[in-house]
Amino acid sequence: MRDYDLVTARTGVSKGRITWLGHSTVLLELDGVRLLTDPLLRQRIVHLTRVAKPPDPAALRDLDAVLLSHLHYDHLDLRSLHRLGRSVPIVAPVGAGRMLRRRGFGQITEVDVGDEFGIGALAVRVTHAEHDARRSPFGNVAPAVGYVITGSAGVYFAGDTDLFDGMSTLAPALDVALLPIAGWGPRLPRGHLDPQRAAQALALLRPRVAVPIHWGTYRRIGLGRDPALLRAPAKGFAEFARELAPGVDVRILPVGGSLELGGSSGPDFAADVPEMTA
Repeated sequence: MRDYDLVTARTGVSKGRITWLGHSTVLLELDGVRLLTDPLLRQRIVHLTRVAKPPDPAALRDLDAVLLSHLHYDHLDLRSLHRLGRSVPIVAPVGAGRMLRRRGFGQITEVDVGDEFGIGALAVRVTHAEHDARRSPFGNVAPAVGYVITGSAGVYFAGDTDLFDGMSTLAPALDVALLPIAGWGPRLPRGHLDPQRAAQALALLRPRVAVPIHWGTYRRIGLGRDPALLRAPAKGFAEFARELAPGVDVRILPVGGSLELGGSSGPDFAADVPEMTA
C-alpha cells in the first residue's frame, strides 16, 4: 500500500457540496478541494446520446484532480478529458497511464486497490470494485476501482461495481455514498448494481445519505426518452432502500442538482435541486 500526497489544493471553499453532472460524473467540493469523477461531458459517445442538460463548462474550472474509476468508454472519455485541459491532474487505475500520456496528459497518478494519498486537506483511499473494466476486447487492461474521500465528511464514490465481499467494512461512519443504480439500456450486465442490488449495497455500507448516479443521462440510440422511463431506476432504488436500508436518507438529484454538506459544524445535508430537463 502506498501513501503519498498527490497535490496541494487551494483554499477558499468554506463548505462542502456534491453536484451530480450526469452518469458517473460528480463534482465534489470539500475542504477547499475540487474533485471531478469520471467526466463524461459530450452530447454523444459511441452509440449513446445525452438526454439531460450538459454541464456548464464554467463549473469545471480550477479542478484539483480528476478521479477515474475504470477504462470503459463511458467512464474514461478522452474527448471529455481534453475539454478539461491536458494539465489537469488525473488519478487513474494502474495500467491507464500510458494511454493517457500518449494523448498528451502530463499529470497522471496511477493507483491500485489499497493505495492512500492526500489531495490538500482530503485523504483518498482506493477501493475494490467488482467490475470487468477492460477498455475493449484488445485494448488496455486496468482494474476497476472506487474511492473513499475523507475530510470534514466521508464520501464513497463507487464507480461501477457489483456487490462484493468486504463492502460492509469498506468505510465505517460514511456520510455519503454515490452509488450506480442502472445503466443506459434495457439490460444491465453482471458487474453492475441495479436498483435492488444498490439498495442491498446501502444496507452493507450504512451511509447517512445516498445519492444515486449512473442513471437518467444517456440512452442507447433507438430507445425511448420518456421522462417516467428515465426516472424509473431512481424511483425503484428509493423504494428498495426504504425496505432494505430504512436508516439511509436517499437524495435523488436531477442532472445538475447539488447536495450541500454544510459548513464547519459538520455535514448538515440539504438538497439544492433544480428541475429535471429530461
